[in-house]
Amino acid sequence: MSRPTLEVADILRISGSSFVARHGSHLAPQHRKVMDAIVRCRTAALGGHRDRCSGCGHQAVSYNSCRNRHCPKCQSNARDRWLAARSAELLPVPYFHLVFTLPHELSVLVLQNKKLLYDLLFRSSAATLLEVARDPKHLRADIGLLSVLHTWGQNLQHHPHVHCVVPGGGLALDGSRWITASSRFFLPVRVLSRVFRGKFTAQLKQLLLQGKLQFHGSLQELASPDHFQRFLRRLFTKEWVVYAKPPFGGAEHVLHYLARYTHRVAISNHRLVSFKDDRVSFRWKDYAQASKQKVMTVSTDEFLRRFLTHVLPKGLVRIRHFGLFANRKRSASLLRCRLLLNAAAPSTQPAPTAQIKCPLCSEAMRVIERFTSLQLLAVPLRTAQIMPRLDSS
Repeated sequence: MSRPTLEVADILRISGSSFVARHGSHLAPQHRKVMDAIVRCRTAALGGHRDRCSGCGHQAVSYNSCRNRHCPKCQSNARDRWLAARSAELLPVPYFHLVFTLPHELSVLVLQNKKLLYDLLFRSSAATLLEVARDPKHLRADIGLLSVLHTWGQNLQHHPHVHCVVPGGGLALDGSRWITASSRFFLPVRVLSRVFRGKFTAQLKQLLLQGKLQFHGSLQELASPDHFQRFLRRLFTKEWVVYAKPPFGGAEHVLHYLARYTHRVAISNHRLVSFKDDRVSFRWKDYAQASKQKVMTVSTDEFLRRFLTHVLPKGLVRIRHFGLFANRKRSASLLRCRLLLNAAAPSTQPAPTAQIKCPLCSEAMRVIERFTSLQLLAVPLRTAQIMPRLDSS
């Protein structure tokens, strides 16, 4: 893919300071840290290294990446390493994809309690799948799943939801055999929706009673138990959205799909169209109109506000494993599943190593010298071409 002509970093370099001056009182330290990281990414401020082509001897200086998980330029290598590690855990069965979405009415409360309620979204959606799968009316099996948190929609508005990838089946409750799910669907969506709604709202009420929820601005009245109970009753009048996509064909499709969802940020630089007259335009898909691609234009302040809405709290893990795939028992569970499926473990592939190709002859470039930021800023490196695009460590 060609290098984008416009980046989020460009918008921050030009308008970030004025945005902070106007809205700094509403920005958390984590927001400012992300903004600073994106601006400094692949610049002399983070240091770099000199590379030499193993073929023709051409030399170039590359700047280091910030490696912040919110940076649009720093996810591809991390994603590739993660997928290489996960490839050894795939089972030789079809996989299903389910999405659990919180109602729009919860958006402001979630934004004021990100760490608590994103965690609750993970736990309640996973508990729903595990419980319904064990139900004698349904699969009667213990299942495993991978969950990935997304907080955005195509228009960058707040839209918290969890993508779940689940093998099409599970272990019998006594562990004696593998139970295969229906080829048409995994579990009934309406049942999942109602169980999910019940679990999330019950735990939400517990968080209120424990005094753990924060209420600011227009939400202050919800701190009253009576008002909060009425709020929960309104939520119960809605059908909560649980979406089930058709099953994947096999392991190759799973990996291809996961690559799109595991290490994405709110918007990629390739979706940016223009930045002029204090307006930002970007491409988006309108799912209400059969995924028709459109261009949306908003003020720079609004674009940065939407982008920073999706900065995650420090320490929040956005990719999690549950059930049979929980970290503490994943190896033993996979071994048991493969035994019952009469399947060998996939051959493990080493994690890919990022390798820069020579722009002249396409041979591999090798690091021959490293520089600190002080060295790069103090002494111009005129003896080599500067290559700031490298996603390096």
